[in-house]
Amino acid sequence: MLDIRAAIQAVQAHEPSALYVTTCGYITRDVYNIDDRENNFYLVGSMGMAGPIGLGVALADVGRRVVVLDGDGSFAMNLGCLPMIAEHRPDLVHVVLDNGAHESTGGQRTAALGDPAALALAAGYAAAYTVDSLEELAALDLTHTPALVHIRCLPRTHKAGDRVALTPQELVSRFRAGLGAPAHA
Repeated sequence: MLDIRAAIQAVQAHEPSALYVTTCGYITRDVYNIDDRENNFYLVGSMGMAGPIGLGVALADVGRRVVVLDGDGSFAMNLGCLPMIAEHRPDLVHVVLDNGAHESTGGQRTAALGDPAALALAAGYAAAYTVDSLEELAALDLTHTPALVHIRCLPRTHKAGDRVALTPQELVSRFRAGLGAPAHA
């Protein structure tokens, strides 16, 4: 099992030019503190919406891969997005960072997910994997999308980093600017 920050860094190393949509809570804070950049779209207070928003970004035909960084709790909240993502066949990698807890709200145990990779395949994803090590993660062939990567993570032993210092409006403007789109549509 992996440290959640090491898993995030490994995903970013595997997909350096991708656009990132991060779920709310500590995962967003981790990404913000590890490597804040304009191609990161942070969800602040939108639990369960990383998959659908990632799909929307991918369907906007931005010409870049989209990586969704989801937590196991957020993923479980919106399993209905799996067949929708599968139907549209976007160039999207859906990463589920699974530590078995709602850490951002006090560490409550999450509902049992079963097998997220099997759920994704049953919904129609082109590929799905479960990994427990950095070596397994680095060896993945993410050619066929949409793909789901279920990463088994250790419980958090570090404090959460700083909160995202940008307003939602600033995040949207910065993300759009990074795509070369007008700041306001």
